[in-house]
Amino acid sequence: VTITTRLLVSHLSGIRHYEKDITKVKEEKEKANRALKLTKSHQDKEQKEKEGKGIEKSDCVKQKKEHDSGTKSRNSKPGRNDKEFEQEEYYLKEKFESVIESLKIFKNDPLFFKPGDQFLYSTHGFTLLSAVVERASGQKFTDYMLKMFRDLDMLSTVLDDNEAMIYNRARCYIYNKKGRLVNAPYVDNSYKWAGGGFLSSVGDLLKFGNALLYSYQAGQFKNRKGNLLPGYLKPGTVAMMWTPVPKTEVSWDRDGKYAMAWAVVEKRQQYGCCRQQRHYASHTGGAVGASSVLLILPEELDPAALATWPVAPPRGVIVTIICNMQSVSLNSTALKIAREFDKEKRAQ
Repeated sequence: VTITTRLLVSHLSGIRHYEKDITKVKEEKEKANRALKLTKSHQDKEQKEKEGKGIEKSDCVKQKKEHDSGTKSRNSKPGRNDKEFEQEEYYLKEKFESVIESLKIFKNDPLFFKPGDQFLYSTHGFTLLSAVVERASGQKFTDYMLKMFRDLDMLSTVLDDNEAMIYNRARCYIYNKKGRLVNAPYVDNSYKWAGGGFLSSVGDLLKFGNALLYSYQAGQFKNRKGNLLPGYLKPGTVAMMWTPVPKTEVSWDRDGKYAMAWAVVEKRQQYGCCRQQRHYASHTGGAVGASSVLLILPEELDPAALATWPVAPPRGVIVTIICNMQSVSLNSTALKIAREFDKEKRAQ
């Protein structure tokens, strides 16, 4: 088979995640699909009932449901029923000197499906992707990334190296089997630098989001007297990264599809005066003792006004949350925050 970098970055490679048993993976996916179908059928039934009575389905009803589900999530103890973190490979303590060396963890395991046929989120797929970067650049992957972070002015973003003295490093926590808060166990993340091996701050992630949003929008402001600096990436590159890829799915946002290392929701409205979807990109992060999210909601720009636009890009709302607690769902919270700020900007 042929595995391309595009398949790797969209999790379509067939390379396994932490679970080695394909039967268990299929069972979990079937459960998730059944739950999603039940949710959608219930929503469709409600919509038809409302339409039959001549009543529009109001946003406040949906917001209440989202609030109720969010309350339930906040009140439940994270990590207690999370099977994801039962996988042994999350707790590896072996130190790997290079990403090429860490490929030994999974390189002899069978693919779960033919590359390109199905979606399966895979941290190991990103390890292989980092090995491609290492060979293509001629540098150690970690050196390559740290230089990039410096270029982006992300000076607080470093390797999650246990031995290094890192200023303001946070302590991580989990709930044990008795539901008590305890320190997270010792792990060595050198086997997955690309998939979860860096430490950062909300300030640095905001800079990262701004750099991407600026790059995405810079091409639209090209008539501004030629005094606009280019983005770190080409506008077309970010647009490609934020274009949904067929056959993908997103576990943390049922409106979205996976793109290239990002979950993306496209702009959409099916019916007048009904629910609207804004275009945004996001990604959550989960590690032993930590959770995070970065969400980018670009401003909808008026093409007619771009030539005389008073303020340069980036234009939009960026929300980033990092917490030192395992298995905390943050995407819906980030989206609510982004919508509130966006609503405030529109009202001004």
